[in-house]
Amino acid sequence: MPTLVIANKCYSSWSLRPWLLMKQLGVAFDEVVIPLDLPDTKERVLRHSPAGKVPILIDGAVTVWESIAIMEYVGEAYAAPVWPEDREARPMARSVAAEMHAGFSGLRSACPMNLGKRYARKDRGEAVARDVARFSEIVRPARERFGAGGPFLFGAFTAADAMYAPLATRLDTYSIDLDTTTRAYVDAILALPAFQEWRSAAMTEEWVVAADEVDEEAIENYRKVA
Repeated sequence: MPTLVIANKCYSSWSLRPWLLMKQLGVAFDEVVIPLDLPDTKERVLRHSPAGKVPILIDGAVTVWESIAIMEYVGEAYAAPVWPEDREARPMARSVAAEMHAGFSGLRSACPMNLGKRYARKDRGEAVARDVARFSEIVRPARERFGAGGPFLFGAFTAADAMYAPLATRLDTYSIDLDTTTRAYVDAILALPAFQEWRSAAMTEEWVVAADEVDEEAIENYRKVA
């Protein structure tokens, strides 16, 4: 059975992505949680990967890091439907997943993932507004063209949805207004039994990141364990 090495479930947006995909697709795995911001965090992560980042998937002699690489490996190694079957939907799914990996820095920085808090509605700035608008521009056409088979971007749950799941939590946590289609999509992500399992575990964690406002994704898109 493969092992997925992750960080705190309350804060670790990158860890959530492959964890949620593997749970949703029924790929069994063990997990190891390494809390962020502890004296031995870096040392413990480096035992598993020279990159010094989480998540990390260990499958026998194979070690994979970076969320998208892990999800691609899961698709190949376990014949899991990581991407849509439709030949027109599949490149779109890969494109929006890559866009999530490299973009949305305004929303990431201003609204760190923190499942343990809920924030009042307020203006969070122009950069956040642009990112929210772009997210809606992704959701609406994907749902219109390919969403007939389910409530997710391309109907059934795929790696694209896993990539956007942490963003969905931010939009909910920070009480950001959304159009009807985008709100329904966010609600579908939050209603997933797998996500509910993740959130429930996050609520039992005892670790608190410094200032309780830090998320690994807010710094250089990927947290470097210091």
